[in-house]
Amino acid sequence: MRNPLSDKIVDIKPSGIRKFFDIVSEMEDAISLGVGEPDFDTPWRIRDEGIYSLEKGRTFYTSNAGLKELRTEITRYIKRTQNVSYDPIKEVLVTVGGSEAIDIALRAMINPGEEVLIPQPSYVSYEPCAILADAKPVVIELKEENEFRLTAQELRDAITDKTKVLILPFPNNPTGAIMEKADLEAIAEVIREKDIFVISDEIYSELSYKEKHVSIVSLPGMQERTVLINGFSKAYAMTGWRLGYACAPALIMEQMTKIHQFAIMCAPTTSQYAAVEALRNGDDDVAEMREAYNQRRRFLMHAFKQMGLKCFEPYGAFYVFPCIKEFGMTSEEFAERLLREEKVAVVPGTAFGSCGEGFLRISYAYSLENLKIAMEKIGAFIERLRQEQK
Repeated sequence: MRNPLSDKIVDIKPSGIRKFFDIVSEMEDAISLGVGEPDFDTPWRIRDEGIYSLEKGRTFYTSNAGLKELRTEITRYIKRTQNVSYDPIKEVLVTVGGSEAIDIALRAMINPGEEVLIPQPSYVSYEPCAILADAKPVVIELKEENEFRLTAQELRDAITDKTKVLILPFPNNPTGAIMEKADLEAIAEVIREKDIFVISDEIYSELSYKEKHVSIVSLPGMQERTVLINGFSKAYAMTGWRLGYACAPALIMEQMTKIHQFAIMCAPTTSQYAAVEALRNGDDDVAEMREAYNQRRRFLMHAFKQMGLKCFEPYGAFYVFPCIKEFGMTSEEFAERLLREEKVAVVPGTAFGSCGEGFLRISYAYSLENLKIAMEKIGAFIERLRQEQK
């Protein structure tokens, strides 16, 4: 019988995160710090709107691009947060999570063999999505000494005559790194000079703890070069509602909508009605969750300092990225032994690119109580390792 599989798909490795999730699921007493998902319930006002939409029988398809009402609220949100205007009809698309938006943006923009620049460590989907779009993924290895920010020189050095798109994943998963306005201005200068485009994944934009998040679309000459991706999963604790969105120039958005139209039809109707309420009245809920995350972030940084574990201070998302190079173990070896001996699950940094070797991703999207227990266990484990090295 002929091989029924696509060689391209077979060659793509599965997510490096799943292995540890599967192990933890079989350990009833394990503490997992591996999932990048808010531990908060979706705020009641948002859930109520979803329930109400069902009670009113709003169970039909929306337009392919999404409810006009929701697309209008998205443009109002971007206007008040970034002072950037979008046409809700021609330049906004509601998607099934931010991940779908990443996929279709690449497929809409890339010709076979063109290069996509991917700063790493970063979210696991970028490189596979680039491959599925027949692009050549080119990794830019971010450095701890730069707080895992992308520098203009790193970008310039990576660009060739085949470069088409830069993926800009900030605030960053897994490092928690952010890009401040001055960082983005330097990057934007190179992008304009080299005539390339940007896919800016800003799903964690509301979870920034140093200063207000700045989007690259707000800089001169960048809106027409950028596909802005965001969503409701992280800021509004709506992961299971599966709702994201993209904003882009009409020329690009027309093609993205075409792909979405054939592959998806439309995003979930109930989720869209709930998202309208989130954008209109959810700011207080976001602020409350952000403050809780920030408290946990500060606790973890203090705990690492107490145990002498090196970790740069992250100011975005809900992850820390401590360095474990002193122990002479790979990230996977460290994570496996920590799980086996202390029943605490973290994610090896290599799940987010080979340059994540020597680091761990620890999520603080968990209660302070669980974080305290986990830090005690990690502290005991580290002390044991240091004793072994003597």
